[in-house]
Amino acid sequence: MLIQPVDYRSPNAAQEFCASLHQTGFGVLTHHPLSQALVEHIYAEWLAFFNSSAKFNYPFDPVKFDGYFSPQVSETAKGFSKKDLKEFFHIYPHGRFPTEVSDAARTYYQQGSALAGELLEWVERFTPPDIQAAYSMPLPDMIRHSEQTLLRVLHYPPLQGDEDPGAVRAAAHGDINLLTILPAATQAGLQVIAKDGQWHDVPCDFGMLIVNIGDMLDEASNGYYPSTVHRVLNPSGVAATQSRVSLPLFLHPRPDVVLSKRYTAQSYLDERLTELGMKK
Repeated sequence: MLIQPVDYRSPNAAQEFCASLHQTGFGVLTHHPLSQALVEHIYAEWLAFFNSSAKFNYPFDPVKFDGYFSPQVSETAKGFSKKDLKEFFHIYPHGRFPTEVSDAARTYYQQGSALAGELLEWVERFTPPDIQAAYSMPLPDMIRHSEQTLLRVLHYPPLQGDEDPGAVRAAAHGDINLLTILPAATQAGLQVIAKDGQWHDVPCDFGMLIVNIGDMLDEASNGYYPSTVHRVLNPSGVAATQSRVSLPLFLHPRPDVVLSKRYTAQSYLDERLTELGMKK
């Protein structure tokens, strides 16, 4: 396996996890504290929500970026011309939340954010001193009181066979934020590219939590923690007739946080959202 799983309970977990992030841009945690039952409940009720007309009651807000994003307004990965084959709902502390589902996703937002904050403390602790000295502030301080951390409930609909040639569920891309945490989706399909240019499958096991570096941490660490390109393939066979649901939590700093001499968190986010075709 390209990415060696790290036992969250191990006394060496922080060091081993950060070494994996540095070497591959990804880390995989086992025996993590997030509830499998909670995640599976969220997957089931949100799949029903996406399969209903209720989703159209929450059209995305082009300023706040909360609400429902249909396949027609989905992302177009940088360097690609076809929109990804997906729909999703953005959940923020200050944003709209569907009345048709329970508060389970909000509960997960709080639990996931707490864990992500702990992992960011690990990253800070195992940043080499010369890299750490260039941070505008300690990494955990970048997210303190931030309301930009985003929980995205993602639905990849079954393939109908009439998709645009070349369109995929998620074209190769890097995430924008500091860290992303991702419990196993309802289907496999996630791949990460290695330093040798080869694509490798990322484990799809509910006992594993996938964590990857976003472009903002890459920028702040001057590439020491690399944002690794990943994608979601179109399935074949029976899997192509089934939905795929996933639950990435994107850890974002406050807008005014200075990432580097070139960017604040806000200026970086604006640039990337424009590249994705989601902001004019």
